[in-house]
Formats: sequence, C-alpha cells, structure tokens
Amino acid sequence: MKTSFCYKSLLVFLLGFFISVQFVNAQDQKERKVIQLSGIVLNSDSTDAVAGVNIYVPKKGRGTSSGRFGYFSMPVLEGDSIVFSFIGLKKQTFKVPETVENDRISLILTMEVDEIALAEIEVMPYPTEAEFKQAVIAMNVVDPMSISRANMSPEMLLRWAESMPASSNENFRYFQQGQMLQNQDLYGPRPLRLLDPFAWSQFIRSIKRGDLKRKD
Repeated sequence: MKTSFCYKSLLVFLLGFFISVQFVNAQDQKERKVIQLSGIVLNSDSTDAVAGVNIYVPKKGRGTSSGRFGYFSMPVLEGDSIVFSFIGLKKQTFKVPETVENDRISLILTMEVDEIALAEIEVMPYPTEAEFKQAVIAMNVVDPMSISRANMSPEMLLRWAESMPASSNENFRYFQQGQMLQNQDLYGPRPLRLLDPFAWSQFIRSIKRGDLKRKD
C-alpha cells in the first residue's frame, strides 16, 4: 500500500514539474519578440561586398547566406546570437538586444581577413646539394636548334598542312557552292555534262586548238 502511494506521489510530482517547465518555456517564447534582421556584409576596407557569408543562429536551425551584393535578411528573436562565418575571414558574432523597440534591425558588418602565416618549406628532388649538382652535370641536353630544324622540315610542314582545318575563306566558298547546287536542284535533276552537246563542241574545239597538248 505504501509503495503504490509513493509511486503515485512521484508520478504527480514529475507531471507537475513537466507542466511548469513547458509553461515557463511558453512564456519565454511569448515574451521574446520576432525581429527582422537585415544588412550588408563588407570586407575590412568597406569597399567590396562579401557574397556567400554563412549567417546562422547556433543550435536553433535558422540561418541564411549573403547574396551577390552582400545583402541578407532573416527573422531572429530578441536575445539571439547571430554568427557570421566565411572561409578566409574572421568569424564574428552579433547579439540581438533583449528588448527592441522596433521590429526591424539594419546592420552593416565588416569582416576582417583571417591571415595565417605558415612556415617556409623547401621541397627539393634530391636529398643533398652534391647529388643535385651531379644530376645536372650528367643531364643530356638536346640542342634546341635541332628540334627547330626537325619541326621546320618540308615533310613535317606538309604533314601539318594536311591536318590543318579549312580556313574561313574555304568554308565560305564551300558554303556558297552548296547553296548554289541546292538552288539548282530545286527545279529538277542536275544536268549531266556528258550528254550536253554544247560541252562536247567546246571539248572538240579545244582539241583542234591544241589546248590539251603538253607544253614543255
């Protein structure tokens, strides 16, 4: 009997404590007013806007980032701590006042460069200077003029000329020829010159004139 009474008393106590905590939290949430925080993030010289700055309230799941021109806007509560972070810049924190008369706060924030000086490191391919000198002395240096003569040889120039793409003039000429042939084919089949009597007469005249004879 005593045991059941103790359990019931403990259960009533825990229930009352839970209700009081929820009531206090609800009262705290009601008392804290929502504020619209907006502003611009600039660099340390206040000359350029910083885009992509992470702006958030830790452990609250609320945040945003600055836009292209450094502008941002987000709702916060009275008393919130807003963190501004960006790679290469020092992290900053802004504390919203506990009591704000208006429902808007405008902010101009300047962020300083976070400079970290690293120690100098020399990377050498050889463990000692003596081995480096021996490698330089034993190096087989090719004459640059021989490479130039090989690249400027007639065979190499001919190979490059064959692999070169068409120039702008050639592309334009091919395009004009294609357009002309397309217009000719609109009104019927293309004529065959082997069956053209006028072409044969011109060919016979050229033979009689000796146009096809080899000229030494």
